[in-house]
Amino acid sequence: MRHRVSSSLTMGITARPPPGGTCTQSSERRVAAMARGKQQGSADMLSDAGTGRLTMGGGDVGAARERSRRRRLWTLFLLLLLPAAYLWGRLISGDPLDIFDLSLPSIDPMLLIPALFFLALIAVLVGSTIGAGRSPHVTYRPEQIDVTLDDVKAIDPVKDDVVRSLNLFLAHKAFSSEMGGTPRRGLLFEGAPGTGKTHLAKAMAREAGVPFLFVSATSFQSMYYGATARKIRSYFKALRKAARQEGGAIGFIEEIDAIAMARGGLSMTAHPTTSSSSVMCCGGLEGLPTQYAAAAPGIVGGAQSGGLVRNLAGMTSEGVGGVVNELLVQMQSFDDPTGFQKLHTWFVDKLNLYLPAHRQLSRPVPPSTNVLVIAATNRADNLDPALLRPGRFDRRLTFEPPTKAGRRELIDFFLAKKAHHQELDAEEQRDSLASVTQGYTPVMIEHLFDEGLVNALRRGDQAMNRQDVERARLVEEVGLGQPVAYTEHEKELIATHEAGHAVTAWLVAPQRRLEVLTIIKRRDALGLLAHGDAEDVFTRSREEMTGLIRIAMGGQSAEELFFSDISTGPSGDLLYATNVAAQMVGAAGMTDTLISYAAVQGSALSDTNLVGRVLSDKDGRERVERILQEQKSHTRALLHENRHLVEALRDALTERHELIGREITDVLEEAQKRHRELLVDVRTSAAEGATTLGG
Repeated sequence: MRHRVSSSLTMGITARPPPGGTCTQSSERRVAAMARGKQQGSADMLSDAGTGRLTMGGGDVGAARERSRRRRLWTLFLLLLLPAAYLWGRLISGDPLDIFDLSLPSIDPMLLIPALFFLALIAVLVGSTIGAGRSPHVTYRPEQIDVTLDDVKAIDPVKDDVVRSLNLFLAHKAFSSEMGGTPRRGLLFEGAPGTGKTHLAKAMAREAGVPFLFVSATSFQSMYYGATARKIRSYFKALRKAARQEGGAIGFIEEIDAIAMARGGLSMTAHPTTSSSSVMCCGGLEGLPTQYAAAAPGIVGGAQSGGLVRNLAGMTSEGVGGVVNELLVQMQSFDDPTGFQKLHTWFVDKLNLYLPAHRQLSRPVPPSTNVLVIAATNRADNLDPALLRPGRFDRRLTFEPPTKAGRRELIDFFLAKKAHHQELDAEEQRDSLASVTQGYTPVMIEHLFDEGLVNALRRGDQAMNRQDVERARLVEEVGLGQPVAYTEHEKELIATHEAGHAVTAWLVAPQRRLEVLTIIKRRDALGLLAHGDAEDVFTRSREEMTGLIRIAMGGQSAEELFFSDISTGPSGDLLYATNVAAQMVGAAGMTDTLISYAAVQGSALSDTNLVGRVLSDKDGRERVERILQEQKSHTRALLHENRHLVEALRDALTERHELIGREITDVLEEAQKRHRELLVDVRTSAAEGATTLGG
């Protein structure tokens, strides 16, 4: 019995957990569960960052902001605790503080006035010095920005990449701790004006829910030596401070090329001149050349050598170099210690002087600031190469004019907010607008509709129609019409010339879109035919290139057919055709030679553009001349067979002065229909006459 009891006691003692064991195990389980939950949360966050879009203020940025908010509340509580305890202590002791019984010390005015004067003088001197180095940025809060990522249209590839960068910005801690990666710290937006660089940056700041520090690069510049670098330091200091307070901050520098041009003696590209691999690029010839006297590759100042732009023209000043150096340092030194940490470090260093090596106090680690710097420029190739390396600008995104699908999306977006007639709601009308606005940027499309609304007001309407938009486009692309009192001969000559162009285009290039045919003087053109591709194209075939030459020759051929003479009008057409033919001969290998004149270096021919190289060579000049003569002969024969079309279009132009879009093709189709009916009548009459004679 005793043994049994002893055994039970022993068993009871053995089964009893040690004091605090249950609490310790449960605490460990809670810690493990929290760790698993945190790890799962980080995994979910990274999954969303890779495939979706993190919400505003979400991820690590939202958590850091909440911690900063609580820290500020605790700081405020502690700061108010001491005066509150003092006031309550006096109240409890029966001696409350009466703020209405406070009296200021009396000071002799003869002493006060000089003291105030010198204090004001010191404030002015110190204030001017401090103000010269003050950051010129403007801070926008998310609620002050009315642009969202849903408002960004027609740049889907760039937008998708930006969303990924934004997700990494919002989940920067999870990306670093769980995956060991380094989030992008800088994005460089390059592209033509009006392609949406600033628009997208504002949408990023709204989506991220963090402060947006906007600054123009020109506002950093100062007349005082060294003040520009001080302003740059102040800007990045403000950026880091905002990031610590809000969990993150986005800085946007507009036109950064104003302060970041390549320093003297450096190549203005971040890529090496040689590489172990080579890339073969397909060059697309879009339309006819827009520049006929561009600097040749390889020459000083505009140089392209092997596809890389180089700064060989001269050295930059020491001041500019110092500004670039400061910008480089600041973009690499985001994680700077705060003022309190600097003071803490100073005290620790002083104490460590008296402590042995194994008793040294650890210094505070600078906090990691979540900063994303975005810069926009139209001249990215002229920036200093050190800026374009990873760690500063990690991503270089190119903004290009939207494609036809993108333009259609923009047209739908803008017309939803602008007054217009029902005809512009038709699918074919919007598709047509998307076609005729090839090369337009988003800003240009919006401006086109604004000008259409202005035209509607001029005719007394409060909603625009298609004609209003077309008139606005014609003014934007060609210029305002300048009525000129032509003589009757000039009027007929110009109308015949332009009709020759239009008929040739309608016959040899049915895939092209006839937009405007006019004999109203605009800028330097007495008359013109505006025509373009029905769809966006990026390459041209030999047949298309010869078709363009024939269209250019249509005006001169029509003059010869109807007047047996030629005027000075075709001079621009010949320039046009010569450039196309030179491209065919010297660059595209569309004749009996495969030699590329663009490859000529280190000779007299390399000191000019492609057309000059081709025409300076005897064989090349002969090939160009042969192409032009052959296509002119073909065009003259074509117009001779279709004189009725030229006559009909000439008469319509003489009467109406300007034809737009379908008005051109309607005249041609009607003339073709009448001609066929006339041929049928003639053949019928001939057949009846033959029958009568036979009878």
